[in-house]
Amino acid sequence: MPGKRGLLERLDAGEVVIGDGGFVFALEKRGYVKAGPWTPESVVEYPEAVTQLHREFLRAGSDVMQTFTFYASEDKLDNRGNEAASKHGVVGINNAACDLAHKVANEGDALVAGGISQTPAYLSGAGKDAVQAEFKKQVDCFIANKVDFLIAEYFEHVEEIEWAIESLKLSGLPVCANMCIGEEGDVTGVTAEECALRMARAGADVIGMNCHFGPVEGLRCMKKMVDVFKAANIKKHLMIQPLAYHTPDATKQGFIDLPEFPFALEPRICTRWDMHKYARDAYDMGIRYIGGCCGFEPYHIRAISEELHEERNKHCKGTEKHDLWGKGLELHTKPWVRARAHKAYWQELKPASGRPMCSSMSKPDEWGVTSGHELLKQHTEKTSAEEIAQVHQHKRGMCAK
Repeated sequence: MPGKRGLLERLDAGEVVIGDGGFVFALEKRGYVKAGPWTPESVVEYPEAVTQLHREFLRAGSDVMQTFTFYASEDKLDNRGNEAASKHGVVGINNAACDLAHKVANEGDALVAGGISQTPAYLSGAGKDAVQAEFKKQVDCFIANKVDFLIAEYFEHVEEIEWAIESLKLSGLPVCANMCIGEEGDVTGVTAEECALRMARAGADVIGMNCHFGPVEGLRCMKKMVDVFKAANIKKHLMIQPLAYHTPDATKQGFIDLPEFPFALEPRICTRWDMHKYARDAYDMGIRYIGGCCGFEPYHIRAISEELHEERNKHCKGTEKHDLWGKGLELHTKPWVRARAHKAYWQELKPASGRPMCSSMSKPDEWGVTSGHELLKQHTEKTSAEEIAQVHQHKRGMCAK
């Protein structure tokens, strides 16, 4: 669409930019993504499913259609004989993802962001040249498809995201950089503050965190970044795209260490009212690019849009069928439900889990620093069915207490 203002133009003007949500988890639940590889071949195999999800996020208020190119580097597509993904190749998948994102972005005033993520090449120790060669294959596709800006996201190691930022900067496009870290920092022990400073020194235009942790924990990480930038007198735009799950018990590697990952996380899902608070807290912290990652559905994004509708001076299309703070419940047939059609009720609600004798926290697996396939092999060899049964028996005993 002619006349669209760019990302930095919007952020420089102090506007709130709302990102989209989690494609990998949403499409896995819908039957279009395979858990394990988590690769996005569905952009070629089921384009209508990806397009529909883009469209729902746009209707919910998203200003950015991020290409569904998570884990779409060639080394990841070919990793462990993932034939379903490798047959389409890095060019086929990335080009298709750009087409779908552009199609929906042009239905509104949304921007298109090309996204890259961490690589198996880095974890295997292939070296900087090999890792950046993987990034280049994707970036070349993004440039050819005229995306509006680039995002490096889901990086556990600060060194690798520095290499990624360096590669993305060669495009001449605005670059956002997000690490999947909490307040403890990256998996090798680099603090969150130092990660922020290193991303800034590498040249990222927008800096933040995504994935691995929920909104509360993610904002704690962002507070450290905000404080270190202020102390160093560094001015950078900030962004956050956390999980839509509560993760107070997650350790350094976040939700992937939780026993419920990835198929039993539903009891941890944030409510739309949690998202109202998240959006307000992020805004008050000075963050202006606010979105979501795994677990974020369109209604979560709509909650962000509705919380910040005055600051944005507009409503999203999705509000037509929702109304603010449950006002539509005034039309309900039951009087006690009609009584819930106001802000105070939902702000003060403490939702129940609905699970008798369920523990309030999990015991994370805490594998330690990811070091490639050898760690997985060792863990698999020593984990027997009997050991798993013992773990569940222990947890049942803890719940009973």
